[in-house]
Parts: sequence; structure tokens; C-alpha cells
Amino acid sequence: LLGDPQAPIKIIEFSDLECPFCKVFHKTMLQVMEEYGPRGEVALIYRHFPLDQLHSKARKEAEATECAFNLGGNDKFWAYVAKVFEATPSNNGLDPAQLPMIAASIGLDQDAFTQCQTSGQTAELVDAQYQDAVAAGGNGTPFPIVITPDGKKMALQGAVPFEGMKQLIDNLLSAKKK
Repeated sequence: LLGDPQAPIKIIEFSDLECPFCKVFHKTMLQVMEEYGPRGEVALIYRHFPLDQLHSKARKEAEATECAFNLGGNDKFWAYVAKVFEATPSNNGLDPAQLPMIAASIGLDQDAFTQCQTSGQTAELVDAQYQDAVAAGGNGTPFPIVITPDGKKMALQGAVPFEGMKQLIDNLLSAKKK
């Protein structure tokens, strides 16, 4: 979770770390958080949706982000996700040997990270998040779901540009004030 868990608008970003559109959309979501996060208006919830048939490396990368979380908490999770998106050329272009090096680059113990990664201890969580995306109607990535101030869920499709996200959020916030 990035932002205030009590924010009136929550956005679940179902994402695949090897998806080029997810890479773009993640930057958009960070821009959304720069604008709305400090005021406590939006919270971002990252969830894994590795599309194995397209990106065979994405599931292991997703598991690696959860190892980063297990070893370093929320801040290291977000730092790891950012570094993977920065390092990957997308579409299975990231060498898996880089995953422990990315962990070390953000200050995690590389041996503990490798042990977590090879143990498979985060695989069940990643699979559960994948299943949640499918159950919610996801069939591609990115698959954002906006939870409105009144608790309604709005599924969006694809990498919505910042201007589109801003317009949606501003509309939801102004409707909340009425």
C-alpha cells in the first residue's frame, strides 16, 4: 500500500512486471500518488497479475517483490518494484540473475533474499493475487480497479494516461463533497 489506508479513493493496480504497458501505467500511478497522496485523497494498492502465457519470467519477479517486502517492509517493496520496472526492457527481457542484485542495490541482504526467492515461500501469495484479478474480470494488464468513496468498484482497462486518471479522481472527489 502506498498512501493513506483511509484515503477516500483506493486504486488497485493489478500488474505484470514484464508488461510494457504496466511499466508505463506504474509511472502514471506514481504521478497520481505525487498529486493526491500527500493530501490523503488516494491510496495505491499493488497486486500481482503475471500473465504467464506472455511473460514467463513475471511470476518469479512478482515473487521476488514479495521477498523484498518480507525482508524490508513496505518501503523496500516499492523500491524493488521501481527498480525492476527500471531494469527490465519488458517482454521477458530481464535476466533473472539480476533479481538478487536489485535486492542488494536497495539495501537488502542478498543471501537472505536469494534464500527467500528459492524457497518459493511467496508463490502462494502471488497466485492468490492472480486469482483475485481473474475473479474481478481481469484478462489483460494493467488492470486497475478504482474503489470510490462510496465503496463502489470500477474496473478500468489498460494503461489509462495520467490525464484520464486525474479527471476520474477529480470527479470522484468533487462528487464526494456534494
